[in-house]
Amino acid sequence: MKKTFALFTGIIFILSAFVSPAQESWSLQKCIDYALENNIQIKQQGLNTQYNENQVSQAKSDRLPNLNASLSNRFNFGRSLTYENTYENVNSTQIDGYLGTEITLWNGSILSNTIRQRELDLQAAIQDLKKTKDDIILNIAAAYLEILFAEELELIAEAQTEVTRQQIERTKKLVDAGSLARGSLLEIEAQLAREELQLVNDQNRVQLAYLSLFQFLELPVEKSFKIEKPQLPEIKANVTMANSFDVFKNAMNVRPEIKAAQLRVESARRQLDIAKGSRFPSLNFGASYYNLYNNKYADMNDTEISFNDQLSNNQRYAMGFSLDIPIFNKSQVKNGISNAALKIQDFEYQLQTSRNLLRKDIEQAYTNALAALNKFISSEKAVKSTEEAFRYTEEKFNVGMINSVEYNQSKNYLTVAQSELLQAKYEYIFRTKILDFYNGVPIEL
Repeated sequence: MKKTFALFTGIIFILSAFVSPAQESWSLQKCIDYALENNIQIKQQGLNTQYNENQVSQAKSDRLPNLNASLSNRFNFGRSLTYENTYENVNSTQIDGYLGTEITLWNGSILSNTIRQRELDLQAAIQDLKKTKDDIILNIAAAYLEILFAEELELIAEAQTEVTRQQIERTKKLVDAGSLARGSLLEIEAQLAREELQLVNDQNRVQLAYLSLFQFLELPVEKSFKIEKPQLPEIKANVTMANSFDVFKNAMNVRPEIKAAQLRVESARRQLDIAKGSRFPSLNFGASYYNLYNNKYADMNDTEISFNDQLSNNQRYAMGFSLDIPIFNKSQVKNGISNAALKIQDFEYQLQTSRNLLRKDIEQAYTNALAALNKFISSEKAVKSTEEAFRYTEEKFNVGMINSVEYNQSKNYLTVAQSELLQAKYEYIFRTKILDFYNGVPIEL
């Protein structure tokens, strides 16, 4: 009878349309926005970016002159020289003041290269932050789609159990009328028990999928939390996907992990320039001012010299240039240059590794998407044919032409076909979203 199958499809439609009005549902974009604002990994990476900003600021400030002052108060006890060129026991208090400045005029371009290196490190840190955000977005999208997939499996399981309950009622009537043996009823009841167990398993899968999303959102488990069920894009059999090489070629220009690796290679080259700069002399300019006051200072008439007069008489000025020439420093410069060159090679290998990983990820996503598309097309055909077969089997069972074992087998075939279709559907959606993401397209549902 077509009535049972219509009931089965109607149950799925009603269950999928039901949304609790008591709890606001979260869209994928809302989940992503919340995670980008609250995720601990993103906050930690943000601190690293701020640290590199400070490093840039400090490197630029190193070009400026320094200015330092000191003021000391000393108490002197014991013998001291007088104007008569004799020594007397005198206790005195002395105040010394100093003001000095120094600036580096040239040091083998170390300052300018350090500024550029710090700027490159900052840009790399910004790309690291983008990569961290991208990883969180992909993880949330995967968890979100897993929830949608698990909930649809649950709907199928609920509909299957409801159809089986209806079939039990019909079978009882057929057994009572003598059209079917009692064994058919027992087999149908056993089928219901198996389907109820599968329903529990699917419900558990939904809860685990929500748990995964909670953990990515850094949220405690909340039973009333629900996600939106978006209108997913229709999958067409004749869809054309960009090949993996084109995706990889474009991703090389947009992916943050590639940009970060390239920036670190450039930073290492600047470090080599800095190391080479240590071979050259450095030219500095400095100026200073010094003054003092002593409460026991007196003139030849033994008259104490006033504070103002001492400040006028004791002040000293100095200015000059200094040239520091490296001659031998225990091979530190030589080894520093060698290590900087090795670091460039190391970061170049890291860049190549990042490129290889990106290419492998894209090839894997492309292969999985293509396989999922082919599986979806085949599963869609399988579902249609299995639905027709189940209708025919159900009609024969209801008139006693087949036993419950054959009926259950046909029903199980339909369940498996529907589950495989769902799995292929969500696998294809997720893999194509990954490919779009590598192309710089935001993930949306």
